[in-house]
Amino acid sequence: MVSGHIVKSFDDDLNHLVSTISEMAGLAERQLADSISAMSRRDEQLAANVIEQDKRLDDLEADIDAQVVRMLALRQPQALDLRAVLVALKISSDLERVGDYAKNVAKRTLTLMQAPVIGQATSTIVRMGSIVGGMISNVVDAYLNADVVKAQEVRARDLDVDQLHSSLFRELLTYMMEDPRNITACTHLLFIAKNIERIGDHVTNIAENVHFLVAGENIAGDRPKNDLSSSTIITVGDKTA
Repeated sequence: MVSGHIVKSFDDDLNHLVSTISEMAGLAERQLADSISAMSRRDEQLAANVIEQDKRLDDLEADIDAQVVRMLALRQPQALDLRAVLVALKISSDLERVGDYAKNVAKRTLTLMQAPVIGQATSTIVRMGSIVGGMISNVVDAYLNADVVKAQEVRARDLDVDQLHSSLFRELLTYMMEDPRNITACTHLLFIAKNIERIGDHVTNIAENVHFLVAGENIAGDRPKNDLSSSTIITVGDKTA
């Protein structure tokens, strides 16, 4: 993604920045996959590892912050070079949030292990996680290759995540209304699903920043959304939620 400059040291700095972003993205993708795996397998040790590893993402974000400050102060980049530096800063912030949400999934998993399995909810969450994991991988490719088309595809894929989240929200509400003993497990599953949906939003942020990096302008129009959970009403017998 980095082109040659008269000042080779700027190329070196930018390449190092991109390399750190790539490392951070790989770790974030792994954290998400491990948190989902820990939930589906009820693996306490794996969940604990996800929580422990989140510190590494925080450290990488701090490293990127320091690199950006140094480059802005010493290189005073302009135009595309300035966009590349600023976009790297924004992407690192989104990736750090991905790690935070993956850690939240792992924390909920530790509590969820003490509750019964609820229907096919776990399978739906695994599917959500798989889609979002693929989005992370693809958006990193889009970033490294300055591929606006792939970035747009990632942005569109977030609609599938929203749809699954809305469907699961309705399903879990129904389980809770049918049997109050399901409330604890369903509540934690709802939070886990929401965390994954939010990861999808942050990955979409990255896709939009890739577009800005390459095109020099933001994507026109509002971001499409397909999450209807905030307006969902479920009726079971004479009860309404």
